[in-house]
Amino acid sequence: MTPVDLTFFFNFRSPYCYLASKTAWDVFDDFHINLLWRPLGGWARRSDPDRARVKVPLVRQDVARWARKLGIPMSPPPISTEPTRAGAASLLAEVDGRLREYAIETMRIEWGEGRDIGELDVLREVARRIGMDEQAVIEAADDPVRRSKLEANAQEAQQKGVFGVPTFIVGDEVFWGNDRLDFLRDHLRELRLSTL
Repeated sequence: MTPVDLTFFFNFRSPYCYLASKTAWDVFDDFHINLLWRPLGGWARRSDPDRARVKVPLVRQDVARWARKLGIPMSPPPISTEPTRAGAASLLAEVDGRLREYAIETMRIEWGEGRDIGELDVLREVARRIGMDEQAVIEAADDPVRRSKLEANAQEAQQKGVFGVPTFIVGDEVFWGNDRLDFLRDHLRELRLSTL
């Protein structure tokens, strides 16, 4: 069976991506898909800073409810946390075959432990925990080529009408939000892509 492309837009600063990082991989495992990883940096496909200030209290309540439901810790990072380095380093993790571990651990250290993933020492700790080369991760975090890939991903997201993260795209079908994974799973099942 030929796998179908599934594009996954993700921003490491999004609490809803934190929730998706705990559940999306199971969906990916259950179907014949070709995962197209599209990490974003900065404010790409997130609410602008002024809107975010208004949303933060409500979003944190909502995400805390989800975290309790999923049985995962919730300790928000500093409001100033910048995700670009984490996104750039994720491209190295993808090449190294460690994307899942990297994404899960980066989100855990950020949203479960409340640490700032914009700090190199924090990314070094992520690398240590998952057994990646620490120096390679630090270099990847500030690599201009990888950062330009994040910009290209943001442009692709805009062209495809993506306005928030996480977003999953299969063909013309767009699934936005961690709470749309059941619909994504249904769609993949309808396409007869199940590995089960």
